[in-house]
Amino acid sequence: MTNSRYQEFAVGKTVLLACTVGIALGASPVPFNMVGTFTLPITSEFGWGRGDMQLALFCFTLAAVATIPFIGALMDRIGVRQVAIGATAAYTGALALMALAPNNLFVFYAIWVLIGIVGAGSTPISWTRAINDWFPVNRGLALAIALMGTGLTAAFLPSLAAWLIAEFGWRKAVLAIAAMPVLIALPLAWRYLKSAPTHIGLAPHAQALAGGVTLGQAARQWRFWAMMLSILLVALGIGGLFINFQPMLIDKGFDPKAAAQVAGAIGISIIVGRLVTGWLIDRFWAPGITLPLLALPALAAWLLMQDHITTTQALIAAALVGAAAGAESDLLAFLAARYFGLKHYGRIYGVQYAAFGLASGLAPFLAGKVFDHYGSYNPALPWIAGFFVVGALLLLTMGRYPEKDELR
Repeated sequence: MTNSRYQEFAVGKTVLLACTVGIALGASPVPFNMVGTFTLPITSEFGWGRGDMQLALFCFTLAAVATIPFIGALMDRIGVRQVAIGATAAYTGALALMALAPNNLFVFYAIWVLIGIVGAGSTPISWTRAINDWFPVNRGLALAIALMGTGLTAAFLPSLAAWLIAEFGWRKAVLAIAAMPVLIALPLAWRYLKSAPTHIGLAPHAQALAGGVTLGQAARQWRFWAMMLSILLVALGIGGLFINFQPMLIDKGFDPKAAAQVAGAIGISIIVGRLVTGWLIDRFWAPGITLPLLALPALAAWLLMQDHITTTQALIAAALVGAAAGAESDLLAFLAARYFGLKHYGRIYGVQYAAFGLASGLAPFLAGKVFDHYGSYNPALPWIAGFFVVGALLLLTMGRYPEKDELR
């Protein structure tokens, strides 16, 4: 066993880099950070409602949800590297097809279904398995750094997409964004994504996690369903605010570029919240640590209900939403390993992540339909606030971490 707690980072730094970039440009943050910026240009050109256009994101997540359990099983069988590299290459091509979309909702939805199917293996389900293998002692912090990739995407992509659309139109903007995974993430994964060496030492709790319960055994535990329901509620809240954040600000008088810049604060907050959460959950009971981070976005929903919102208030709302998004993604991967072990991690995390993706994809559509019906997002915001609070409190029912004998 290594003497230094942080020796893992010296050994696994290139794997961590590949996973961070892979997550940043994978089929999780890129589609979700594109849709908000592309909503108004596409609906303006085609005459669609916002809810109609954003239903594409639900089609994407539904397809990914249906595929992810198979990806988890495949990853457990053949390894992370093959799954992550193949999925990253395939999803780049599928994403580029969006640039050819005609004024036909069925075709538009079909493209997003394809993105979800072929891109499922480039979501965090693959990359976090590599991190769990390489960082048994500093699992929380390493997951936080890798999942920081979603925050980086949320910080730069809205502004980049807004600039690309303004300069070249939304179709060429799609092609530019679609090129990034294959040009940046794929070479890094090919070069650095490897199996964990056997000489990495294991702390006592990490030795326990090397075992694990099956998906069926996990599903017979209350904590599995408490985690699932918490994920669903918080993801509904995050998805409803995150994707519609820019349209909400534009409706309140912000110009598109200013709205995109404020939305970029969500990404910065994701990064900060993720790193702080990751460091803390290695040392303290994770559900208690993340309670305030997951509940406070209820205040963001209240701020966004006001008729007039200042830039400062918008930034506060963005920071609260980002902190929750960062904390929940860290928590999902960490708790799946900590409560159920790593032996069947791909299947268990795949099912939990599928619930997260399903709720994240459904929420924008529901919020968009509320806007289409009422001309305002306000009727949805009290519900979103409640989802955050109840979802955060549910995690407190999960109890202590299991001992080694309980993960056999």
